[in-house]
Amino acid sequence: MATLVAFHAHPDDESLSMGGTLARAAAEGHRTVLVVATGGEHGQVPGDLAAGETLADRRRRETEAACAALGVSRLAWLGYEDSGMTGWAQNANRGAFVNADPDEAAARLAAILDEERPEVFTTYDWHGNYGHPDHLQVHAVGHRAASRTGVEGVYEVTMNRDWFRSLVAMAREAGVPETEGFADFDADAPADDGNPMGEPESAISHRIEVADWCEAKLRAISCHASQVTDVSYFTQMPPDIFRLAFGTEWFIRRGETGPPREAWLLG
Repeated sequence: MATLVAFHAHPDDESLSMGGTLARAAAEGHRTVLVVATGGEHGQVPGDLAAGETLADRRRRETEAACAALGVSRLAWLGYEDSGMTGWAQNANRGAFVNADPDEAAARLAAILDEERPEVFTTYDWHGNYGHPDHLQVHAVGHRAASRTGVEGVYEVTMNRDWFRSLVAMAREAGVPETEGFADFDADAPADDGNPMGEPESAISHRIEVADWCEAKLRAISCHASQVTDVSYFTQMPPDIFRLAFGTEWFIRRGETGPPREAWLLG
């Protein structure tokens, strides 16, 4: 059996972007390790925090529950602070991940990679899928740590811009109101960094079919209940629509391009 280490920016990123891949790998008996760069301190704050409980406390427990839903073997935290969205005042915080020394952050991650010696390591695409400052840092730090430790199977989690464009067209043709689901989503609109989301199919090497693991993926997403806006979008979707939209996960293997082929990361 092999080991997969997945590096993500915030609690819930793992479930949203590759929960099906993690669940499938675990179900096949592989060791799966989740490394989270930040505590998600600047996400949505729920109204039911207990006295003395911080949002980071809550999100840590939610991530532990999500890992249990996905069968993740080990959860590790790099210990940085969430940087907030592009342009937020928190971008300037000394402890924010965006301000971390890339070599120091890569050393923390490399220590985990040296312990685990994974066959597969995942980070983010060149603009972090949508330009979030912490996602950009995950891309840079992830590649630096992988190079430092000699990991060969390096994959970038991405979103298929062409796929989402086709889904939007299908929804509109079916008469789905633009206020529901993803019928009002514009895959070509500028994201945080001014670029459209994800990558075109011509840049994506792997499509991973995870429809059979969508139930586990949705359970993991639901564990992150403090993030009401994100979670409710997925949990309110009819199961067949969820499988259609999120039953495929997309990756770019380092050094490869598209079009995407149906393949598996672990053998």
